[in-house]
Amino acid sequence: MLARKRSGNWRRVATFRRLLLTLFVVGQTLVACYFLLWVLPYHGGTLVELGLLVLFALLYMWIAVGFWTALFGFVLRLVGGDRHSLLKRHAGAGLEATPLARTAIIMPVYHEPVRWTLSGLKAVYQDLERSGHLDQFEFHILSDSRDPDVWLEEQATWYRLCRELGAEGRMFYRRRRVNLNFKSGNVADFLRRWGRRYRYTVVLDADSLLGADTIVRMVQLMEHEPNVGILQTAPSIINGESLFARVQQFSNRLYSTLFATGLAAIQMGDAAFWGHNAIIRVKPFMEHCGLRKLRGFGLFRGPIMSHDFVEAAYMGRAGYEVWLEPGLGSSFEESPPTLSDELSRDNRWSRGNLQHLWILLFGRRLRLAHRMALLNGVMAYMASPLWLAFLILTTVEAVQMTVASIDYFPEGQGLFPLWPEWRPEWALGLALTTLSLLFIPKFLAILDAVIHGTARQFGGVLRLLVSVLTEIVISVLLAPVRMMAHSRYVVGALLNLSLTWAGQNRTRETTWRDAFLTQFPGMIVAAGWSAFAWSLDPMFFLWSLPVAVPLILAAPTSVLLSRVGPGQALRRWGMLVIPEERVPPQVLEDAREARRNGSEDSVLSAVEAAVVRPRLNRLHQALARNVRRSRRAELLAPLVACCGSEGPASLSRSELSQLFRDRQSLAELHQLAWRAPPDSFWGQRITSLGRNR
Repeated sequence: MLARKRSGNWRRVATFRRLLLTLFVVGQTLVACYFLLWVLPYHGGTLVELGLLVLFALLYMWIAVGFWTALFGFVLRLVGGDRHSLLKRHAGAGLEATPLARTAIIMPVYHEPVRWTLSGLKAVYQDLERSGHLDQFEFHILSDSRDPDVWLEEQATWYRLCRELGAEGRMFYRRRRVNLNFKSGNVADFLRRWGRRYRYTVVLDADSLLGADTIVRMVQLMEHEPNVGILQTAPSIINGESLFARVQQFSNRLYSTLFATGLAAIQMGDAAFWGHNAIIRVKPFMEHCGLRKLRGFGLFRGPIMSHDFVEAAYMGRAGYEVWLEPGLGSSFEESPPTLSDELSRDNRWSRGNLQHLWILLFGRRLRLAHRMALLNGVMAYMASPLWLAFLILTTVEAVQMTVASIDYFPEGQGLFPLWPEWRPEWALGLALTTLSLLFIPKFLAILDAVIHGTARQFGGVLRLLVSVLTEIVISVLLAPVRMMAHSRYVVGALLNLSLTWAGQNRTRETTWRDAFLTQFPGMIVAAGWSAFAWSLDPMFFLWSLPVAVPLILAAPTSVLLSRVGPGQALRRWGMLVIPEERVPPQVLEDAREARRNGSEDSVLSAVEAAVVRPRLNRLHQALARNVRRSRRAELLAPLVACCGSEGPASLSRSELSQLFRDRQSLAELHQLAWRAPPDSFWGQRITSLGRNR
């Protein structure tokens, strides 16, 4: 009864807030469209101008939603926070005294930097151990890695962590042999096998860190709110080293405070799930959030790649609530270190988000708020081709007004001619008001930091202001580059072009060669467009520069932003600094310490170590299967002989995987290696191992 009463209360509040947001966004968009009509020469009297009006309305509405969300967040923080949030409901000693339920902490991985990734998991484990709540938690590393050099290193690192932490029977490793349905399939496989052991599961990404206090608080909130199916934190980006990563880290940490607060207040119990740094109630998730394959065509057929928003929608459809709680701190993730890496990630994400169109249109009994969240995910990438189309139509309009003779009857014969009118001052005013929607939230974030006393943690008011201006300049330079890349990704996704799914780079800088190969098409298009604009009309040329110049400079911008040196120089000057760099949380310190002190075997690859080192060989045997009992026995014997005589380079990745999944093959390879002559491949590897002891 109490749960139903609370649900009714927040739903009434949410409805009022969403109607208020809709009123502001739609009203502001209508006013902007009215001004645009009077800016256009024929006032919407041609098909080109009607197209411009429609595209402008969609893009302006998209920007306005973000503006008003940030403004809502600013106002709520000004009055002390949202009193309807979960943390506000359960503040006090009663929450802290709540007993914990059995919870799994899972980390799905796929071809990630092994030592770096598992050092983060080690830090989470140590933080929970210090908190005194470790007994209620178990850790699971869920691997989908296919490369033997990666998954053998994962197994070895997991074993070493268990010994270091005394985590035997508490930290587990499982690698799927059949990689189906991406990350969602990985999590689903875990839940089918072991989900009934736990009431909750906390989902981490490979680059996630969660403090023990946050994990414990999430479990306690879930215990007090039995109707909540998913509780999502708002992760902050950390560990930025390159200039690009530091800009992303700074903007996320400063601006997301307002945006996350506003978004949580509008969505309330109909929030989105971001796939990581969240806690899930296992039973309803298993019962209601299974993802069927899409039954459409092309991109809209097959497994759902971007699963998180859909799972939140299914949880809501089943009557459970999904909450975003920005007040839960100590939630961290990492940013791609370069623009190229971010765009590669966006290429994957765009396909998954565009699949949401099918669910948005044909999903049954989904709540309106979750449909809007799916639309928001689609627009995150569709906004770029819409912007590009707007630029194309603007160019067509400029050509018609400059080259072609004036048409006083643009839509056929009529009683009265339509006189074209130019109002440059209105156009300038409309452009400035549109830009203000993008930039005002950034300065509101500065004001928020000053009001709440956190500006000092960002380096002081003056450094904070200069950091924001630096971030604005870099964002302006990157916006057209992202527009071109996202437009290409959207077209490729809709045409269902193939895509390779790979792990993320977290350390490498961008070379000049890679930058020019990636950005050269956009640079050529921008230079050609700008030259055409100059030949057409000098004013149109000046109008094109804010888009053309960043595209022409895309390659050097990409290289510069990938460099660690400029990013660290700004950090020394107190620029682009975040509070967690001045006073790092303990879990972050533990992760950095583990990554600094972790030992890497530079002498042997993971495959070679699995064969040569006796302890590792026994470990991998224990995790392998007796494949020889099956029909594959005839295939494995010649592979063992080949690898034993010529080394692993003589076999393909698939053949090596078959060998190292078989217990008997591992034992035979170990014996062959240690019996090999000193001048053979394995003899040389053993000799080099002895020299480096």
